[in-house]
Amino acid sequence: MGNSYAGQLKTTRFEEVLHNSIEASLRSNNLVPRPIFSQLYLEAEQQLSSLEAGSHVDNEEEEEEGEGVLESNSLLNSYQMHPPPEGSCTTDGFCQAGKDLRLVSISNEHIDVPAGFLLVGAKSPSLPDHLLVCAVDKRFLPDDNGHNALLGFSGNCVGCGKKGFCYFTEFSNHINLKLTTQPKKQKHLKYYLVRNVHGTLTKGPLICWRGSEFRSRQASSSTCSSSLFQPLESSGSLATFPSDPMPGANPSLAVAVQQAGPASDHPPLPVAMGAAVFNGKDSPKHQHLVKNNLVALPRPSALGILPSSGPPKKRHKGWSPESPSATDGGYPLSGGNRPKYETPGMSCMPHMGMVGPASTPFPVVASGEPVSVPDNLLKICKAKPVIFKGHGNFPYLCGNLNDVVVSPLLYTCYQNSQSISRAYEQYGASTIQPISEEMQLLLTVYYLVQLAADQVPLMEDLEQIFMRSWRESHLTEIRQYQQAPPQPFPPVPSTVAPVTSAQLPWLAGLAASSCNDSVHIIECTYSLAEGLSEMFRLLIEGKLAKTNYVVIICACRNSAIDSCIAVTGKYQARILSESLLTPAEYQKEVNYELVTGKVDSLGAFFNTLCPEGDIDILLDKFYQENQGHISSSLAASSVNKPASLDVSGVPACTSYSVEPHCVQPFQLAVAQKLLSHVCSIADSSTQNLDLGSFEKVDFLICIPPSEVTYQQTLFHVWHSGVLLELGLEKEQMTKQRVEQYVLKLDAEAQTKFKTFLQNSFQNPHTLFVLIHDHAHWDLVSSTVHNLYSQSDPTVGLVDRLLNCREVKEAPNIVTLHVTSFPYALQTQHTLISPYNEIHWPASYNNGVDLYHENKKYFGLSEFIESTLSGHSLPLLRYDSSFEAMVTALGKRFPRLHSAVIRTFVLVQHYAAAMMAVSGLSQMKNYTSVETLEITQNLINSSKQCPCGHGLMVLLRVPCSPLAAVAYERLSHVRERLALEEHFEIILGNPNSGITVGKHFVKQLKMWQKIDDAEWRPQTYLELEGLPCILIFSGMDPHGESLPRSLRYCDLRLINSSCLVRTALEQELGLAAYFVSNEAPLEKGAVNEALESDVEKLSSTDNEDDELVTEGCFETGSTSEKRSPMKRERSCSHDSASSSLSSKASSSALCGESSQQPGEPSQGDQAQSPPPCGPSEEVTAPGDRQRLRVSQGVQSVLSKHSPGLAPPDSCLKTSQKSVQVSAASSSSQLSSSSSGSCSSSPPTAGTFVLQASQCSMTKACRQPPIVFLPKLVYDMVTSTDSSGLPKAASLLPSHSVMWASSFRPLLSKMMTSTEQSLYYRQWTVPRPSHMDYSNRAEGRMDSFHPRRLLLSGPPQIGKTGAYLQFLSILSRMLIRLTEVDVYDEEEININIKEESDWHYLQLSDPWPDLELFKKMPFDYIIHDPKYEDASLICSHHQSIKTEDRGTTRKPEDLYMRCQTARMRLSKYAAYNTYHHCEQCHQYMGFHPRYQLYESTLHAFAFSYSMLGEEIQLHFIIPKSKEHHFVFSQPGGQLESMRLPLVTDKSQEYIKSPTFTPTTGRHEHGLFNLYHAMDGASHLHVLVVKEYEMAIYKKYWPNHIMLVLPSIFNSAGVGAAHFLIKELSYHNLELERNRQEELGIKPQDIWPFIVISDDSCVMWNMVDVDYAGERSREFSWSERNVSLKHIMQHIEASPNITHYALIGMRKWSSKTRSSEVREPFSRCHVHDFIILNVDLTQNVQYNQNRFMCDDVDFNLRVHSAGLLLCRFNRFSMMKKQIAVGGHRSFHITSKVSDNPVAVVPAQYICAPDSKHTFLAAPAQLLLEKFLQYHSHRFFPLSLRNHNHPVLSVDCYLNLGPQISVCYMSSRPHSLNISSSDLMFSGLLLYLCDSFVGAGFLKKFHFLKGATLCVICQDRNSLRQTVVRLELEDEWQFRLRDEFQTANAKEDRPLFFLTGRHI
Repeated sequence: MGNSYAGQLKTTRFEEVLHNSIEASLRSNNLVPRPIFSQLYLEAEQQLSSLEAGSHVDNEEEEEEGEGVLESNSLLNSYQMHPPPEGSCTTDGFCQAGKDLRLVSISNEHIDVPAGFLLVGAKSPSLPDHLLVCAVDKRFLPDDNGHNALLGFSGNCVGCGKKGFCYFTEFSNHINLKLTTQPKKQKHLKYYLVRNVHGTLTKGPLICWRGSEFRSRQASSSTCSSSLFQPLESSGSLATFPSDPMPGANPSLAVAVQQAGPASDHPPLPVAMGAAVFNGKDSPKHQHLVKNNLVALPRPSALGILPSSGPPKKRHKGWSPESPSATDGGYPLSGGNRPKYETPGMSCMPHMGMVGPASTPFPVVASGEPVSVPDNLLKICKAKPVIFKGHGNFPYLCGNLNDVVVSPLLYTCYQNSQSISRAYEQYGASTIQPISEEMQLLLTVYYLVQLAADQVPLMEDLEQIFMRSWRESHLTEIRQYQQAPPQPFPPVPSTVAPVTSAQLPWLAGLAASSCNDSVHIIECTYSLAEGLSEMFRLLIEGKLAKTNYVVIICACRNSAIDSCIAVTGKYQARILSESLLTPAEYQKEVNYELVTGKVDSLGAFFNTLCPEGDIDILLDKFYQENQGHISSSLAASSVNKPASLDVSGVPACTSYSVEPHCVQPFQLAVAQKLLSHVCSIADSSTQNLDLGSFEKVDFLICIPPSEVTYQQTLFHVWHSGVLLELGLEKEQMTKQRVEQYVLKLDAEAQTKFKTFLQNSFQNPHTLFVLIHDHAHWDLVSSTVHNLYSQSDPTVGLVDRLLNCREVKEAPNIVTLHVTSFPYALQTQHTLISPYNEIHWPASYNNGVDLYHENKKYFGLSEFIESTLSGHSLPLLRYDSSFEAMVTALGKRFPRLHSAVIRTFVLVQHYAAAMMAVSGLSQMKNYTSVETLEITQNLINSSKQCPCGHGLMVLLRVPCSPLAAVAYERLSHVRERLALEEHFEIILGNPNSGITVGKHFVKQLKMWQKIDDAEWRPQTYLELEGLPCILIFSGMDPHGESLPRSLRYCDLRLINSSCLVRTALEQELGLAAYFVSNEAPLEKGAVNEALESDVEKLSSTDNEDDELVTEGCFETGSTSEKRSPMKRERSCSHDSASSSLSSKASSSALCGESSQQPGEPSQGDQAQSPPPCGPSEEVTAPGDRQRLRVSQGVQSVLSKHSPGLAPPDSCLKTSQKSVQVSAASSSSQLSSSSSGSCSSSPPTAGTFVLQASQCSMTKACRQPPIVFLPKLVYDMVTSTDSSGLPKAASLLPSHSVMWASSFRPLLSKMMTSTEQSLYYRQWTVPRPSHMDYSNRAEGRMDSFHPRRLLLSGPPQIGKTGAYLQFLSILSRMLIRLTEVDVYDEEEININIKEESDWHYLQLSDPWPDLELFKKMPFDYIIHDPKYEDASLICSHHQSIKTEDRGTTRKPEDLYMRCQTARMRLSKYAAYNTYHHCEQCHQYMGFHPRYQLYESTLHAFAFSYSMLGEEIQLHFIIPKSKEHHFVFSQPGGQLESMRLPLVTDKSQEYIKSPTFTPTTGRHEHGLFNLYHAMDGASHLHVLVVKEYEMAIYKKYWPNHIMLVLPSIFNSAGVGAAHFLIKELSYHNLELERNRQEELGIKPQDIWPFIVISDDSCVMWNMVDVDYAGERSREFSWSERNVSLKHIMQHIEASPNITHYALIGMRKWSSKTRSSEVREPFSRCHVHDFIILNVDLTQNVQYNQNRFMCDDVDFNLRVHSAGLLLCRFNRFSMMKKQIAVGGHRSFHITSKVSDNPVAVVPAQYICAPDSKHTFLAAPAQLLLEKFLQYHSHRFFPLSLRNHNHPVLSVDCYLNLGPQISVCYMSSRPHSLNISSSDLMFSGLLLYLCDSFVGAGFLKKFHFLKGATLCVICQDRNSLRQTVVRLELEDEWQFRLRDEFQTANAKEDRPLFFLTGRHI
């Protein structure tokens, strides 16, 4: 500026007062803020100097700096230069006189420099790479220390020589600097210029303007700490923020105030408040403010304006009212591209970011000189600064590079947020601009400012901030493309301009001014190098001690900005730098520190803490003192225990039980889901899996290389019995055999896997299931393996094996990935189709409770829930004193990795706790309360159980070398304290098995009743009940399950910096647990004793915190209401109460008091509720819970409420003893615990009895308590606005990346499926991921068809589920190859014809016609399906009443049919579900034939009996047209080709097969390809018109015969009738056609086959005779093809003389007598070969629904024709539960609800008001007669010697009535009836052949009844008259009936009468 006036204000002071005034007015409720000038002038000088304390700078400089702050960053309008004089030069680098001033041009010229002047280089923004040479009076330049420069300016132009410039403004105009900001010498005069040895002018040192170039935006005055933008956590009483700040007294300031929080109807931008979750910290205060419309953070609304409204300049009167900034633009929303500002707190989704995977080598861009990193940086700073490259160029670093970490993560984040998502581009949103760089940087600063001191920045927080800011700034454009979050008010058009690079440093400084120096802004003029150098200087000088983040901005380079952010806070820098290490680097670093002995300094430090010098010395001393006798405190309980147990008489522990291995309902449900997915793959049209072709299942389970997981999986496979069920192993399996089925993915895996592949190749009919368990482990691509193959052969092993070509292409391998953390397999490039994902079901699935009522699964969400307020002690905790110690040591030992420090501290804590529990009470101060609690419970647990069962403590130490250190140290301490017999310490290493001491192995064998001398525990599950510390190492858990006795899960050492969802969840998954609900388990009361929490209780004595019983009396449970504050974990104070509780609880007497073994059960004690009193008790809250969970033992006591003692008098002794033991407990640890015992021996005895409860009992009912690092605890327990735990929104896995920053947020309401789809859309694999290369253009092609993914919570039972899946898959495959066939023996065997004539040519292959004609016809029905049908009498039979078996109920008919399960042979008929290679073409799936390519042909013929022409339709596929003849010109269907009788070809079947079917389009067995053994045959499906489309869809390559629509409701008789008539008509047509070709009519083949749609297989009997005609023979039955049977029958000699040919129905109960005679002349059913020529005049009854085949058989026989049954052939009928005759339902026509109607209602009196039924009349008639014919024929009931005479028809009158069939046709064969007396006469639709004379031949009993059935009443009367019935029969009017049909349905009419 250079304008120095006397009496001018000190501007720094002015800035401070201005700043404070703005702030005060924003915070004040006062209407009038205090005027600035009165503050400036009226304050005492003394106060002023106190405000400036600490600033030792000259007044002049301070003034200059102050002006700089205001002027250099003018925010209102850019600086207006005076226009240059007319005609002057304006070229950059030249003065207005046109002379060149650039250093490069004039460096060798002589320049005249007046005395007292120096040459300096000025920087021009428009020429960043050049310096302009100026001569300046050195009085106006600073000295070497940056001091003593006069204000103002004096300089000369070296170009034109003009002198005497007194203002820098004027001078800058002259040399054409063309500034956009107020000219300042400090900013633009950069370097001294010096001559080198050659006399050339070169750039010299920087001009040291103090704080100018490297200005910190922190105001130096202490008043600034009460900042404008206070972080939420420290904002105190926020309610003082006014929502509408009022204009103040000073008009020039009022606007600034108003703009910061607009005075308007709307509160300033509630969206800024959101549900702010800051990096895991929820701010309840903040949410409260939002409700009250108060501005919790003025930052967003203020910033909406500040870009265009700065503080008033000196010499300006304030803002003009008409300037844009004065308008009410207070809404930071606009339709333009101006970004909206918001608090980073809005980012409710902290994702993995700055804390993230390892940095890639960082491409630094040269920008001038390199920056040297100081040598002692780490030593001085105590942490390595982490520098994140931001925008623009980043300079080279040189020097001590080991002490800094450089990462490109922030740069990547900025880049990602700049690329607008394709999701918006596809909508054509090309006008939308990405968020600007300035905005990004500014938002980053806001984000850093609000971070608490113990928080670490997350890159994903930032991404979400950018996303929201961008979305809200472009709301109007986006709204139409994407559902935007609801806005509190409509966007208001605004003229506010975006932030410019010039305004950026000012705004950043303003934002940072509020954070108490935690964020420091450095602005540099030339390049980032200057800023970095300045930062290093400040670090070395210790001036950034309080600063966590340094933001370096260079904003003057051609309007682009350069920036970087350095993390200098010790805590943050340490965590971030460690998070940038890969797991391998992390282990390498730790190893290095251990090997090189760097950690020794840590050990030395610990020793200095010990009260008596070295801890080891103390231990040795203790060891010597106690050698020879066990520590007295421990002896007391062990001595007392047996005695007390003898008293109680319960010597054994009842709590320990090994759970039986059984499949749980939820596992079965998952197995069935898996099975249905496999079936859906098979059912899809893609032909990727042909389940029908597999006969058995084999499997291989691949697991990570962990010995424990391997043994655990072997154990599961062994005990599941799956190997026996799959038939893979015999009963006596060895362990070696089981090992074949489990593959550990280690170096030897490949050979075993090759064997598996060979097996799959050699056994194409075996389905191999490749199970990849723990599938999220090792997703490294095999391409990466090629790079590292030398160093580690297992890298990329999963990819090399499971994704190899052989597995992908094998049609008989299904791959199943199983994992609890499927996220890395759900990317954009995944191989697994979303349809092939199976997610674990919720507890209740479709209304079925899948979880056993006494089991509750505790997983992550339940653990988190336990931390919410309203619960008692949370299950998730952190240890604040441990964290504090770690942080302190981290500062002391900056070179050690924090994992090393944490491990050493924790081991030290455990060692001290063990010592404290053993009696060295002084060590209690050197451990934390939490560790002491764990150790006490561990050591005491075994004493409370008669058998010595104890609890397990899991100590998770991911780094193996550190785990080894911990193991050695703890083992040493245990040995010194003589605790070896009390608990075991086990080192769990993935690469090795478990080692357990002999003493403990002996105990385990005793508990588990194992006799094997060699037995050793091999899995953690086998350590059930063993008191132990399990040190669990390995970078990741590999799926090891832990026993129920796990009580504490100590995860304090997990690598908390690697915040990735998978890593976090799998660590927490170790504690997942099934809790037994037998004892009440309310949400909080699930904890182990927290003996150490007494001081936490006493700290809240004033709160209303009492034990409240929550309606749980029936189970004796009480619950504790806890305030949210109660959850805060305290530091481990050495308070009296803490030590008291610790000591007291470790005593055997008052620790973990609980129900004694002999006490009554919960229910008996439930009547007396536990006492409630204040919370200040002797027992700790955990004890309280223990008591609560322990079935209501009434010993929760309060010192202050004796009146509240339990009513139960028997408890008084225990009450007393607790008080005694508490009183004496202070001496119990170090001395003997028998002190209290001796004071009251009987009392103590009873109490021990009560207290000794096995820890296993509690363990089964309470999930483990989990201790976490603070960072992880905050992450896990905080939730976002939707309630989703913050951890769930982290990057899902190390091996994937977010596809875009522009992604929506996950939401709590998402199901597993929705989460999967979210990750599939928004994540992409990294190049090292095995799915990286899987990018097919068509999305569907990229999925592997035979790959499934099963995901479910950890430890929930996934292994059991997939083993169960293998079992049911195997069963299903067997079931697919099996079928239920009817297996019933023939009926009425005892009532066979008594004939002397038998077919005795037993070995004849075909019947001899002459012999056969002599055989009598067997009228008796033997088919078991007609068990309920009427017997047909003939003169040969002698029927006894008892011969008929008991009848079935009609509804049982189907249900009780006996079936047998048969394996399908290769000659079976199949339904539509069968797919195989051979019959693809047959089914129509052939490339030559288009699917559904078929034509419809009408075919008409006349039939005299119907009196009209019948029109049928054929649907003929193109591939079947050769079976038909078409007229040449028109292509009309003429006939179906028939072969000749003389054809002997073996290639085809001569007889066309017709299959009538209804309702069985899927299940009908129409695929005869295999049955016909591939032979050519003609097969026609006969379908009803309404079913045509569905049959055509399922059977596109089958010929269909479509019945006319009038037959839609007809029965099977109509189909048979039309088939036969059509066939005869076709025979005639063929005879005529072929006669023209010279073929005789009788040579045309006259047979057709009418087959049932359920015939599945055909068999043949082989008979072996001992001799001709001998009775001795043996026979066997075998499966043959239908082709074989048909060709055999068709080859019969004289075949055309037979009318009907059939075969036996198969039965396993077939007797020798049935197959002895090869042929029978009897009824044939289900599969008949019909001679349509011979039977031309015998018709099927087209009205019939049932028994139409029996009716037809009788007609054929009576016509004198031959029926032949081949007894040596049999057919199997499959039981099909759908379709067929069951598809007819009889319901009422009137009522809407289809109520079933009983058969008695099927007929009614004519003209009655009876409800009409919706069914054909004929069906009603047949059904009625079947069930109620005794109403018409009372005499006939069970009167088999006097049957009912049935003329010309057979109707089923029920099994208790016999009928005698007579044909009225002339020359017909009838039985002799002369000696028969009939009990009834049935005349059904009789025709003209029945006359009066015909009926008079028969004799009837007196009282016999008659039933005449006709089509209508008229014909009924005519029939009575025509047959002269009234002569012998008496009729009454009331004896007339009709079927219960409506008139339009043409009912049938009955007339009954009695014989006179």
